[in-house]
Amino acid sequence: MATHNPHARRIGSPGRARGGRVRTPFPRQVWRRRQEELALELLRELTRLADEIRYANLLQHHRIIAAQVDHALADPTLASAMSTLDGVSAGKRRQVIFANREYSAILLGHRVGVYDWSALIGHLRVLCRNQVFKDYWQMTGQHRRSLPAETLEARVGKAVDVIMEELAEDPDEWWVVGPDTGSADV
Repeated sequence: MATHNPHARRIGSPGRARGGRVRTPFPRQVWRRRQEELALELLRELTRLADEIRYANLLQHHRIIAAQVDHALADPTLASAMSTLDGVSAGKRRQVIFANREYSAILLGHRVGVYDWSALIGHLRVLCRNQVFKDYWQMTGQHRRSLPAETLEARVGKAVDVIMEELAEDPDEWWVVGPDTGSADV
């Protein structure tokens, strides 16, 4: 006598039980769209990580330069080794090196997104009122002219030149923002 197994219908391929209609859980277009969304999300994340690495490298480079400047400021013989300026006293050389350090720190702040172009110009407008910075800017004009025009440093240099001209014309109105000095992307 044969016994009847109530679970026998559950054994075997589930596809057969449905008449061969086995499908992926998502239609192909939905699946492809989801893959594209994930790929775009991954690309955005990789771009963000690349930017973070770039900023970290900029900050590390700035730390290295700042450490060298600290040594140069502490030892006049190192300051003369660091500077390309001729005919300046040891004290003036150290002042100019420090002015360059301040300028570099402001520029770094813009590069890493601490502030935008307008804020960069505002910080530079204040720095340009300092006589040591004015001297530094005048002494290093040849250095800036050697920079490729498309670099951020060259564009910022032109903006500072405009600020210096405005301050020379009317030093009492230093806080008044003059004509647009142009914008620059990082």
